[in-house]
Amino acid sequence: MIPFNKPYITGKESTYITKVITNKELSGNREFTQKCQNYFEEEYEFDKCLLTTSCTDALEMAALLIGIQPGDEVIMPSFTFVSTANAFILRGAKIVFCDSKLEHPGLDEASIEPLITKKTKAIVVVHYAGVACAMDEIMDLAERHNLFVIEDAAQAISSFYINKEGEKRRLGGIGHLSAFSFHETKNIISGEGGLLVVNDKQFAERAEILWEKGTNRSAFFRGEVNKYGWVDLGSSFLPSDMISAFLFAQLEKLDSIQKKRLDVWCLYYENLKSLEEEGFVKLPYLPAYATNNAHMFYLVCASLDERSKLISFLQENGVHAVFHYLSLHSSEFYLEKHDGRTLKMTDRYSNQLVRLPFFAELTFDEVKYISSLIQDFYRKG
Repeated sequence: MIPFNKPYITGKESTYITKVITNKELSGNREFTQKCQNYFEEEYEFDKCLLTTSCTDALEMAALLIGIQPGDEVIMPSFTFVSTANAFILRGAKIVFCDSKLEHPGLDEASIEPLITKKTKAIVVVHYAGVACAMDEIMDLAERHNLFVIEDAAQAISSFYINKEGEKRRLGGIGHLSAFSFHETKNIISGEGGLLVVNDKQFAERAEILWEKGTNRSAFFRGEVNKYGWVDLGSSFLPSDMISAFLFAQLEKLDSIQKKRLDVWCLYYENLKSLEEEGFVKLPYLPAYATNNAHMFYLVCASLDERSKLISFLQENGVHAVFHYLSLHSSEFYLEKHDGRTLKMTDRYSNQLVRLPFFAELTFDEVKYISSLIQDFYRKG
């Protein structure tokens, strides 16, 4: 069976974890936590970075930092993972879902402004499959309406937004705050893990306090205060240094991991583009303002029934393919809270999108085999 995902191991993870154990510095904010945070601040030129135990935690910190209160409204896509919404619902917000685009599962920027009310506090953008949203348009909209923008960049490591002048900006470095994931299904991993990026300096000091359980402990260890105590809300958002050690081994090999993934992505595209040309499926779409970080490869089938049959056919032939998100607006939990709007494109992707096996060690022969099965499914019935 060709699995849907296979975590990539560089070989240095166990070495660095052993160092953590040998040094007996197991808790968070130690050597490797700081190495990882420094990496993103120096290599990615992010203002302030804090590793978290998950992307979910990073999003929950973002909700705390912008002061979400009961009754506030937050606009976000419906085609996303539940953590995107939960982070704000936990603070009492009402989620206002927007639809996906016709050509891509990411949010439809044109649908945002009509949803803004006096209660709107923030826009949460999700860079689906690592493909950028139209960030200049969104940031301009947020500035006009005095809103915060939070980037859910869970899938967007090493991806860029390209503005009209041709300048490239890293995803996660544009909104006021952003969150990344290092779950084992992502491009670089630590099993579980995340990152909060603080791009608005007004949040930098408080973010560190929330991260340290509501204390000014980090400032104390830097010698900035002579004692530390409970000064704000907070939780245990920071990961063990063993998790950070695993992640640092991945960061050292980020470029080579990305090259492997891009090679796999391009081979899928080359092998399957004829099916799109013949009208059988839709392949991933890349707008002119976005780069490809090879997070996933997906197809959009003609119907739910067709997708179900394709997944079953691949399974019967030793290939594990999966569907992706179910629409949050029509979920059991949120259906009665949704305002009743039909989100046509979101439902389309929920019913018709199928993700193919994708990981760095997927061989070219395996990609060709999977592609040939899909070609047979459509051409031979």
